[in-house]
Amino acid sequence: MIDMKQIRDNVSNKMKTSQQEDLQKFNEITHTAGHNSTASLGSTIQIKGDVTGDEDLIIEGQVEGNINLKGHNVIIGKNGKVEANIEANNIVVEGQLNGDMNGDEKVIIRETGNVHGNIISPRVTLEDGALFKGSIEMEPRQINVVKKPGSSSESLSAKKQSA
Repeated sequence: MIDMKQIRDNVSNKMKTSQQEDLQKFNEITHTAGHNSTASLGSTIQIKGDVTGDEDLIIEGQVEGNINLKGHNVIIGKNGKVEANIEANNIVVEGQLNGDMNGDEKVIIRETGNVHGNIISPRVTLEDGALFKGSIEMEPRQINVVKKPGSSSESLSAKKQSA
């Protein structure tokens, strides 16, 4: 006889473990990249304007404008409501986002996430249950090869442009 409660518990535990592993990986990325601080916007905070900085950002409130945190990470929490284009290293969406995302490493839309916009990132994860409307471009990061004096080799980005 199949015990549905046990199956549900097992699936729930595996999902929690998976989410904990993702958070742990996110933290490892943050710490190995030398990021020491994380800013947090609480659920009652509302910002209208551009957001820039030199640290990771967790958004639980509302943001309207652009978010440019190149080299850092952005998390839109479950309560977060963002109308902005985002440029960051890693972007995780658990709340609502209307805008485009450009993730240098990875973009993750969690099962509670609701995104209307385009994504450009080498790696994209859409969890089961996530809402997404837009386009996805998965491009690996460009690797520039410096031309040595006397060499006939071109940079990879120059080759891409001429193709």
